Amino acid sequence: MRRWPAIFAAVLLLGALAGSAAIEIAPPDFREIAWPFPRDGWPAGRAFRCRGGKCEGIEIYVRPKLGFCNCDSGVADDDEVDRVSDLDLISARFAPLSPGEPIRATDMSGRVRAYELQMPDEARHTAVGIAVSYRCDLFVAVAQGAAAAGDVQAAAAGLLETNEIRRWVQSAMQMR
Repeated sequence: MRRWPAIFAAVLLLGALAGSAAIEIAPPDFREIAWPFPRDGWPAGRAFRCRGGKCEGIEIYVRPKLGFCNCDSGVADDDEVDRVSDLDLISARFAPLSPGEPIRATDMSGRVRAYELQMPDEARHTAVGIAVSYRCDLFVAVAQGAAAAGDVQAAAAGLLETNEIRRWVQSAMQMR
């Protein structure tokens, strides 16, 4: 009978440790906002704004572009990321900060590239364009904010890896 208090205390301690670990690795606090862009040739996507921490004020816009990908090579180069990642919806004045690199997001592969944006009010922001493919379809994400490019990319990656977004992407891209 004397073991039960010790077992109970151990279970409580393990639960507290697991809870604190979950808090440390939880993605930043994103809130969904209205899609801020006018209609174009693709359906509106989903838009999010981060509230708190290193990603305060970073906005992320995601959407599928079905039937808009090279079926053989997927997202092959930085020029394609420049063209398809919706940066031009935020600002027509953007310049790459460095060459892009391969990325995996929501179980798809493609490329990510960092940019400097000149906003309409002349403020400068950093942005990250992500384009990944599944069969002949694209999924694009663009994140922008006043933070450093690495922080913008980390915020975007954190949001894209949440279960809610992964399920939505799989449904929108008709992945089986």
